[in-house]
Amino acid sequence: MRSDVSSASLTFEANRARGAVRFDVHARDGVTRRGVLHESGSLRVRFPSPEGEGLAAVFVNTAGGVAGGDRFDVEIAAAEGTRLTLTTAAAEKVYRAPGPAAQLSIGMKVGANAHLGWLPQETILFDRARVQRRFDIELDETASLLLCEIVVFGRAAMGERMEQGEFIDRWRLSRGGRLVFAETVRLDGAIGAKLARSAVAKGGAAIGTALIVPGDEALVERLREASESFAGEVGISAWNGFAMARFCAQDAAALRADMMAVLARTGAALPRLWLN
Repeated sequence: MRSDVSSASLTFEANRARGAVRFDVHARDGVTRRGVLHESGSLRVRFPSPEGEGLAAVFVNTAGGVAGGDRFDVEIAAAEGTRLTLTTAAAEKVYRAPGPAAQLSIGMKVGANAHLGWLPQETILFDRARVQRRFDIELDETASLLLCEIVVFGRAAMGERMEQGEFIDRWRLSRGGRLVFAETVRLDGAIGAKLARSAVAKGGAAIGTALIVPGDEALVERLREASESFAGEVGISAWNGFAMARFCAQDAAALRADMMAVLARTGAALPRLWLN
């Protein structure tokens, strides 16, 4: 029996997906262009036709989703004066699987007077999915950032709900060489029961965060002007030179609408894939 278990573990490990993307962008005559690109495994990035002076990038996971034991790594460097917006071709699905948690690692470096927008579509967690994600972001003091993430604990429209599993999300943001934001969200075990608590999500199945740099109280007031249209709970605040909006809703559609209402107040142009 022990050899059978060992054989099954080796087979599982051999079938895990690996993917990595590393690239940089630079400005040439005021227009952002791609520099050196490295891709490996099942993760790819594509660059549609340039939009104005900025550059758009779309990540594609040819593995068709994420499962336990998978590992994906992204490293992005935006040089001085560049404008880069990143999104995904579709919502990323994290499936139930035995063994260790999936590992997702995203690193970003944004140079002087550069702007980076990280606007992927939703991450959907299926029941008993396990995933650990980390963001490490380094901004120049004069750089700007718009980072948005939506996480869905089961597709409510399909009658699905994440009851058990693991979700660990670690964010670290440095600006001008100084750590200005550090947070780790951890939900594991009976996630469905925890989300049902009033102090956690009050039964909500979708959460989201928008991190905006720079941000101040004037921006907060402008974002709060959209509050009458919110379908879920939204909290907005500013400190340490950035603004943050937190979202919680009963389903992904409601949260996505709230997120888009807030982003519209920032003046950000949404990726075309968000509008399809």
